[in-house]
Amino acid sequence: MNTSKNHADSYSEEKFWEKINKVRTKAKEIAKEIIEKAFVLYYCFLDDDTPKWAKGVIIGALGYLISPIDAIPDFLPVIGYSDDIAVLAGAIILVALSIKKEHTEKAKEKVNTYFTD
Repeated sequence: MNTSKNHADSYSEEKFWEKINKVRTKAKEIAKEIIEKAFVLYYCFLDDDTPKWAKGVIIGALGYLISPIDAIPDFLPVIGYSDDIAVLAGAIILVALSIKKEHTEKAKEKVNTYFTD
């Protein structure tokens, strides 16, 4: 069985671009999710009303995000950022009572400036 012929038969220009666009869309969704969560935490951290313990949680999460050492390396496509999303989401759950509507609104606005189509 000639496997290279089978792979060549399954290739088409249309399938190639379709896959590229799916990966691009998924990567963009993941990036938006990470950045928006990071901004929510960032704006919550800047708020004088946020308790010190919550600021400690936020600093830990944002520190993990920017750290070059990860549980799952960021260079791995798509899954490389899953640990970052989990840490940010966990921090948001822990400090949820300190997150104000203005924090989430500012985060959404900022994300929209980064991702204009």
